[in-house]
Amino acid sequence: MPTKAKRWVLASRPAGKPKPENFRLEDVTLPDPGEHELLIRTEHHSVDPGMRGRLSGDSYTAALPVGETIDSAMVGVVEASNNEKFAAGDRVTGGFGWVSHAISNGRGIQKLDPAIYHGALRPTAAIGVLGIPGLTSYFGLLDLGRPKEGDTVLISSAAGPVGATAGQIAKMQGCKVVGIAGSKEKCDYVTGLGFDDCFSYRGADLKAAIREHCPDGVDIYFDNVGGEMLDAAILNMKEHGRIVISGQVSEYNRAESELRGIRNVTRFITHRLRMEGLVVFDYFKQFREAQAEMAGWIHAGKLQYTEDVSDGIEGSAAAFIGLFEGENLGRRLIKVS
Repeated sequence: MPTKAKRWVLASRPAGKPKPENFRLEDVTLPDPGEHELLIRTEHHSVDPGMRGRLSGDSYTAALPVGETIDSAMVGVVEASNNEKFAAGDRVTGGFGWVSHAISNGRGIQKLDPAIYHGALRPTAAIGVLGIPGLTSYFGLLDLGRPKEGDTVLISSAAGPVGATAGQIAKMQGCKVVGIAGSKEKCDYVTGLGFDDCFSYRGADLKAAIREHCPDGVDIYFDNVGGEMLDAAILNMKEHGRIVISGQVSEYNRAESELRGIRNVTRFITHRLRMEGLVVFDYFKQFREAQAEMAGWIHAGKLQYTEDVSDGIEGSAAAFIGLFEGENLGRRLIKVS
């Protein structure tokens, strides 16, 4: 019989920080699965700061149309299946967005292997540390940053899922790792993961604070923030330093005319710096290999992750807005069912 479901859609394009009225929770009725289709019940979905750009216009992909379901990753359980590749009870992950249920033909869905997802590696890790945030850390640091033993690695938004994972991977490479976070609590969390040091950016002279905590300079800056913080890091880079642009959360809610950008460009000449951004989907063919290695690290106790879970799909929009207030510690998820 048809399934009553809920979904969040984009009600209007946000100007500046997203507001509750930019989103709308709708009741929908899904038909029974057709030929080769399956019905999935969402257990958890993510809320992602990187989605912010698509709400206002074109970003790394086309703008999300008004009235469409808000994009995100999800983990769910197959409720019914007419697809020979999936059976009722299978736990799967896919990109169906802020929904309670989804109908799919099976494309783009990955079945979670119980032999991997057990113990310390919870199923929700598939949309966190083994999903886009963790893979961004893995490829951004190892492929673009190219750390060497003894390098000093500076990471902004270090308590977030990308920064925290990148820092732990850098420690495995024999680097000194310094984090920048938004509070003492978050810095305590970061140093508890094995970072050598961490400081809060609030009220700090960023250029001086980075110099204090990285007195010999920075070899790799893993940037999740942009703006003033990126400029301050540039002024503390060593010669031939590498800057990995993972995110620009300080710029996401600014109009194009208000973007700060970077100003200390001369350092790229004098210090022969290299700066490069990444869209992690460029590494799609290498995802499984990276996930297998990271899963091994987690089961061996070398890589930790934290999830910030809110109950109820009704709170999805508020949880997303809260990302831009620095509320979360770790990967922010919504427990739907």
